[in-house]
Amino acid sequence: MGVPKFNPVRDIIAGGILAATSVPQLIAYAETVGYAGYRGLTTGGAPLFAWGLATGSPWMNAGVTSLTAVMAKTDIGGEAYVAKYGESDYVELVAVYSIYVGITSAVMGLFGFAELTQKVPGAVKTGFKWGCELGVLSSALPNGLYAFGSTLKDKAAESLYGDAVKAVQAVVPSATGIKGVANIAYALTHPHSWDVIAAALFFACTLFIMKAKSFLPKWLPPGSEVVMATGAAAVFSVFYGYEGSVVGEIPAVGSDAGLTLGPIKVPIELMDFKKLLNVPIAERCFDGSMAKLIITAAVFSGINMLSILGTASGFESDNNVPWSPRRELIAQGVSNLAAGAVGSAPVSSSMSRSLVSRMTGATSQLACLVTALLWIYMLPYMSVMSPTPKAALSAVIVSAVVKNVVIPKKFMALKGTDFMVGIVTAATTSLTSPTLGFLVGCVFHVAMNIGAKDTKKKVA
Repeated sequence: MGVPKFNPVRDIIAGGILAATSVPQLIAYAETVGYAGYRGLTTGGAPLFAWGLATGSPWMNAGVTSLTAVMAKTDIGGEAYVAKYGESDYVELVAVYSIYVGITSAVMGLFGFAELTQKVPGAVKTGFKWGCELGVLSSALPNGLYAFGSTLKDKAAESLYGDAVKAVQAVVPSATGIKGVANIAYALTHPHSWDVIAAALFFACTLFIMKAKSFLPKWLPPGSEVVMATGAAAVFSVFYGYEGSVVGEIPAVGSDAGLTLGPIKVPIELMDFKKLLNVPIAERCFDGSMAKLIITAAVFSGINMLSILGTASGFESDNNVPWSPRRELIAQGVSNLAAGAVGSAPVSSSMSRSLVSRMTGATSQLACLVTALLWIYMLPYMSVMSPTPKAALSAVIVSAVVKNVVIPKKFMALKGTDFMVGIVTAATTSLTSPTLGFLVGCVFHVAMNIGAKDTKKKVA
C-alpha cells in the first residue's frame, strides 16, 4: 500500500471524527494525572498540533495516554504534591516535567538513542506494561466505585491495608505505587463500602464500552461507544440530580489570553514562563538532584518511545508505511515542549487514536492538525461535558486495561528466566514507580542472562 495519496477532504473528515470520539479520553486521562478533568480539554490541542507538524507518519496520533498519565503522576508524586501545595502549583510542576521530557526526547532523538529502544527485552516490556496497567486501574477505581474518589483512599489508609503500606514504606520509601495496590485490595474486599449509584454507572458504562462493538452498527467509527456511554451518563446526571463527583465547570479562556498570529487568534492559555523557571521540581520531587530529574525524564522519554515503536512498526508491516525512529522521538520532544507551554502532562504516541486515524481514512498529518484545531476552537462548547459523572470517565479508563490485567496472556506465555524477569519488572513497576520498575527489569534481565551463561560454561 505505502503512504496514502494526499486527500485534504478525507483528512478533514478523519480529523473531525477523531476530535469527537476522543473528548472523553482527554478528560479521563487528566483525572489520572491528578488534576481537574477539564484541563485535558484545555491543554489537549497544542501538543497534538505540534506533533502533527513534526511527525512523519500520516496516521500516528499523540496525546496524554493512560501510560504517560500514570507515569507522570508517580514520577513527581502527584497525589502528595497536590495535598501539600494545591492543584495550581501541581499544574506548574506537571508543565515543567513535560518540558524536561521534551528536552530529553529531542536530545536523545538528535543523538540517535531512538534505535536503542528496539533492543529492550520483550519480557521487560511485558512485565512493565502489566505493572503500568495495574497502576492505571488503581487510579481509576476510586472515582468508579465511590461517589468521591477520596472516600476509597481514606478508608484504605485507615484499614489493615494502610498499616501494611506504612510498614513497607518505612523500609522502602520509594514504594509509592503500593498505595494504589492497597486501594484495589480494599475496594475488592469491601464491596459494601461502594456507592450504589456510582458503582452502577461505572459497571454499566464499562460493560457497554467493552461489549458495544459486537452489536453496534459496523459503520460507526471506533470510539463511538465511549461517546455514547459518557453522553448517557451525563444525561442521567442532569435529569436525576447525580450527587457524586462530576467533571464540573470548564473555565473559558479569557478574551485577552492566547496566541495572536497576525489576524488569527488562537484561544489557548499559555503558562507563565517566569513562574515555570522558579518551580523547584528537583528539590521537591527528586531529592534536590538535577541528575536524578534528568535521568528520570530520559527514562520516561525512552519508555514512551516504545509506544511509538509499537504503533509505527505495525503501520510499516501492515501498510508498508516507512518511518524514522529519530524523527518520531524528536516529534515526541517537540510535542512535549508544547505540552509544557500549556500545562499539559507529558504526551506520547497513542495507538488507539492512531488506529482510528488510519481506519477513518486519514492520508496525511493534516488530520492530526484538524483534530487539534477542533479541540482548541470548540472549547467554548465543551461545557456539555460538565455534568458527566467521573464514574463514567473511570469506566473509559478501566475498559482499556482491565482485560489484560485480569488475564495477561502475553505475561502467561513467558517461560523460564523470561517469566522471572517479567514478574520482577511487573512487581517493581506496580509497587514502586514505572521508571524504577523499568530500570530494575532491565538490570535483572542482564543479571539473569549473565548467570545463565556462567551456568552453561560450568556445565560445559
